Amino acid sequence: MSYEYFPNFYDALMDEELYDNWFSFATPYLPNKGGKVLDVACGTAELAVRLAKRGFEVTGVDLSEEMLTVASEKAFHEEVSLLLLQQDMSEMEKLDTFDLVTCFCDSLNYLETEEAVHGTLRSVYENLKTDGVFLFDVHSVYKIDELFKDYSYGDSDEEISCIWNSFEGEFPHSVEHELTFFKQGSDGSYDRYDELHKERTYPIDWYKKAIQAAGFRKIKICADFTDFEPTKTSERIFFICEK
Repeated sequence: MSYEYFPNFYDALMDEELYDNWFSFATPYLPNKGGKVLDVACGTAELAVRLAKRGFEVTGVDLSEEMLTVASEKAFHEEVSLLLLQQDMSEMEKLDTFDLVTCFCDSLNYLETEEAVHGTLRSVYENLKTDGVFLFDVHSVYKIDELFKDYSYGDSDEEISCIWNSFEGEFPHSVEHELTFFKQGSDGSYDRYDELHKERTYPIDWYKKAIQAAGFRKIKICADFTDFEPTKTSERIFFICEK
């Protein structure tokens, strides 16, 4: 999967309200002011900046050097202090002892193997303090299998246009997203950029067993930014895991 171009367009294409929703979802689990938060797969640091502005000591981890470059520039512009590290979340080092770990925006779905998901859960567990909480979300099986099936989306403005087509992936409950961007240059012409993104999810019970295998002692499961339990048509599944 390539992130060569996507980070430069990411913020323009993402709905900022989603980050407000993720922050609101995390709010009841935030530590006291000054507490330590780890944002795994932090991307361009939209959530990490929000957390830092509210007085938390925030570390952001991402595999993409390009994402971290954008994140660093954003932190400088927003005048907040972030520790940004390039790490594979499935093999993450012992960084610190954190009060809270977050991993939103279906980032776990970008892991292509079951072993990588298990590795991520173990790595997060090792970086949490006792009684610390891990929050993450994933696409539901319903969303991957039904809503992304033959999905096509387009968006455009004067500077950036995007075409997004999704196709069934090679694994059960997986999808491949073909993204094409057109960005206007200084001379008025447009340059084209292409990327392929792959996502894979699992049934809720599979995640629950994996979380328990990593050592977490308490799990709460809900859906779509609410406290309600998932239904057959829930699109985004949230897990609250306590060490």
